[in-house]
Amino acid sequence: MHYKRYCKTLSLSDNKTLIEDYKKVHAKGFAWKEITQGMKDVGILDMEIYLHKTQLFMIMDTVADFDHEVQMKILATKPRQSEWEKFVSRFQVADENADADSKWELMERIYELDQKEDHEPLDGQVKELSKLSNPQHSIETE
Repeated sequence: MHYKRYCKTLSLSDNKTLIEDYKKVHAKGFAWKEITQGMKDVGILDMEIYLHKTQLFMIMDTVADFDHEVQMKILATKPRQSEWEKFVSRFQVADENADADSKWELMERIYELDQKEDHEPLDGQVKELSKLSNPQHSIETE
């Protein structure tokens, strides 16, 4: 099975209280159901967000034929999406009227173990699920 991976970054306000509040609204069970469903509807299979100080790093895995520009525009029209973006903008270094695609910047991949191809950030990185279960990649134990 093939899929695409996109990596994105966004800055949070340098305010410990706001950062803690941002973490709370993204905690298990607190993200709005409509937002999660909207992401699934446009072909996002999985998403993780990591935090280092004030910098966020997102890993977004999508269906193999995901067209980033098209699907992010569709996502912006989903129920409560603009309301969510306005809500979370108070924590972010971003315009409160910006959509997710405008706030989250695509990152360039500069290294991959056993890299075979180059991919532009907007095209996503084509991945193969079977690579994760490949016996070549098992950990040696002695």
